[in-house]
Amino acid sequence: MDKIEKRVIEFLKSCHMDYEEVDIETYTNIFLEEMELGLAGRESSLQMIPTYIDVDKEIPLNEPVIVLDAGGTNFRIASVHFNEEKKPVIKNLKKYFMPGYEGKVSKEEFFRIIAEYIEDFLDLSRKIGFCFSYPVEILPDKDGRLIHFSKEIKAREVEGELVGRNLVSAIRSRGYKDKKHIVLLNDTVATLLAGRSAFLERVYGSYVGFILGTGTNCCYIEKNSNIKKGLNLDINKNQIINVESGNFGKAPKGAIDDALDKATINPGKYTFEKKISGAYFGKLCLGTIQSAADNSLFSTSANKKLKAILSLGAKDINDFMLYPAGVDNPLASSLGDDNDDDRSALFYIIDRLIERAAKLTAINLSSVVIKSDKGKNPCYPVCITADGTVFHGLKTLKEKVEYYLRGFLIKSMKRYYEFVNVENAPLIGAAIAGLTN
Repeated sequence: MDKIEKRVIEFLKSCHMDYEEVDIETYTNIFLEEMELGLAGRESSLQMIPTYIDVDKEIPLNEPVIVLDAGGTNFRIASVHFNEEKKPVIKNLKKYFMPGYEGKVSKEEFFRIIAEYIEDFLDLSRKIGFCFSYPVEILPDKDGRLIHFSKEIKAREVEGELVGRNLVSAIRSRGYKDKKHIVLLNDTVATLLAGRSAFLERVYGSYVGFILGTGTNCCYIEKNSNIKKGLNLDINKNQIINVESGNFGKAPKGAIDDALDKATINPGKYTFEKKISGAYFGKLCLGTIQSAADNSLFSTSANKKLKAILSLGAKDINDFMLYPAGVDNPLASSLGDDNDDDRSALFYIIDRLIERAAKLTAINLSSVVIKSDKGKNPCYPVCITADGTVFHGLKTLKEKVEYYLRGFLIKSMKRYYEFVNVENAPLIGAAIAGLTN
């Protein structure tokens, strides 16, 4: 083994940050136990939130639905219908700033602005599918109560309010008497539903929605009979469960994970997300690299320059892995032109952290596929609709995830899956929810 790589591995293992310390089977079983506890309403790091949305109904053809997508700083609106070939047709797509992004707004202003945004669409349909990518408690009538805003949205009065009901009131106050039926869902659920529409000619065993971008989460389809929270559900039906997998609290934890978690605004929460998602991965890599510099893993000059870096984002990490000999990112520019030992050590550290993220992602996906109780027949694999810039954009991550899924999920567990990627998944998924629920 290369001496530099050996030193990197010894360092990572000394602080329990190496991927070889993550056993997929062990932590998949722990993840599954947490899923069961969450479904039973018992103490668990996985909330297992019922969405009251099923996927058993046929998507009606040529029926328009108004779709809204509130995510991050943007608010998108369009009309969608499915044509005779069962393909989604998106029309009149418009994009605005999310109310509360440019400045503080009251509850009344928030919903009035949205009603103004969608005014030109209101005569198209009485059905509205609303992809609302903020923490929401979904209710049986498909409305949702906002828990809190994130992503710098300044509309505190909306927190605790019913989103659908307040939007209907704002629409009616503008003179529209036809009451709208609003179905609220988050982006992970919309991603799952979009996967259903992507290849309708295919027969899948079940569906999973997975996002690994700024944050991470997944959802899957569960039998109501397995949901033991006392919700008075029809045990003969199924529904999508929002796992809130970013909060999985029993994944292996190293010294750098612990330091990063303690430095966040929500220590002890969403610790799984902090190991793999875009909002934290740059910080995790920087913390690991600077700890390595403290242990003199690099040359004297590189140790000093690397410890002087104030921040790294996921893009900086990806830029270095794509162009380790370049100079247009903070990591590469901290190394001397001729010091390939430092460059190799840096590459090995990040590559093994990506490998660990891939293993953890494989644990997440293996757990939800196994819990779905589907995918046992290779002719009917579980369709995993995967979205997110980290999953699709971070160098080698997706390939590493598939390596572990093939080794554990397929070879050991005999469960079969297929990844799909759907453009405009939030809009398409919101359309399906609005048309079928």
